[in-house]
Amino acid sequence: MEIKFSDRANGLKASEIRELLKLTQRPEVISFAGGLPAPELFPIEQLKEVTTKVLDEQGAQSLQYSTTEGYLPLREIIVNERMAKNGVKTTVDNILVVSGSQQALEFSAKLFVNKGDVIICESPSYLGALNAFKAYEPEFVEIPMDDDGMEVDKLEEALKNNNNVKMIYTIPDFQNPSGKTMSIERRKRIAELAAEYKVPVIEDSPYGELIFEGKPYPCIKSFDKAGYVVTLGTFSKTFCPGLRLGWICAEEEILKKYVMIKQGADLQSNTFTQMIAARFMQEHNLDEHINKIIEVYRKRRDLMLESMEKYFPKEVTFTYPKGGLFTWVNLKEGIDAAEVNKEALKQNVAFVPGGSFYPNGGNKNHFRLNYSNMSEEKIVEGIKRLGEVLKKFY
Repeated sequence: MEIKFSDRANGLKASEIRELLKLTQRPEVISFAGGLPAPELFPIEQLKEVTTKVLDEQGAQSLQYSTTEGYLPLREIIVNERMAKNGVKTTVDNILVVSGSQQALEFSAKLFVNKGDVIICESPSYLGALNAFKAYEPEFVEIPMDDDGMEVDKLEEALKNNNNVKMIYTIPDFQNPSGKTMSIERRKRIAELAAEYKVPVIEDSPYGELIFEGKPYPCIKSFDKAGYVVTLGTFSKTFCPGLRLGWICAEEEILKKYVMIKQGADLQSNTFTQMIAARFMQEHNLDEHINKIIEVYRKRRDLMLESMEKYFPKEVTFTYPKGGLFTWVNLKEGIDAAEVNKEALKQNVAFVPGGSFYPNGGNKNHFRLNYSNMSEEKIVEGIKRLGEVLKKFY
């Protein structure tokens, strides 16, 4: 069949994570690959109850078209509970409900980026965001990270040296893939730099409420006096990813453009799931549910890190995340984590090789491990198997 695709479509490549996840669907595979929440923590019984109430009391409304901006009670909950908890004072006029924050990432590139424009991001950065951005043919400038997140002096240098920077992309809390958290001082400085250079910051915050140690840090947007910070939130990691509910919080001038893009893409997010989510949060305490998630994930993180200390070669290093879903593993130079993964799959263990998290390539001697989805028993067994594989490379 002869089909003439657009240049943009011809440039698309299959996501390595998605292709890898297909391999991990086999029940015998212990998968540390995806960023999947633990399914046993989904509040299924409560959702059955609220779904029935929504259909009984608001059935026709829940199955009808709704406003592009989103269901008003859900937006009020986002403003008064989720954003307020992160130090952001805002209103419903600054909130757009989207079909998961992944849609918000794609919309952000569509809104700000022309071919050849520069996107500044952390190195490494979230593969799903990079794939969404690459369709718009940008150039990437990678900023190294230390234990306090993106190095802001290097960020300022990149802003000075590039005239066509269109946005800064960052995951400040328990970053994907590194698990690192940005300091409060750097959050303040990024907000200042955004205003100084008039460059929007896309603050991606899916993990910020999954904190195991200490107190949560305020969003970068809480320090945003000039309106250049756009915060992306989601219920996928704290509630149910299958509902596909996330949000954009931005100044009205920016949000209006997002709304127009949303109208062109799908008119609105699912009315039914928005109403179910809002009803759940009206009748149940989402913070209590999040605390249950935190308790389980903290134990799994501790067990994974303890097992890595026990079974991995001593030369292998890894991050100690204080929340979120991931730890980042560093191998010695010259080892390709993709080759390690091939051998691990033969032992029915899977992870995500690190090369794909670097938009400009290289850095193949890293990989990401997820600890939220597998049971404690499988975590120990999987890390033990992976340790045996790694010893062959050392």
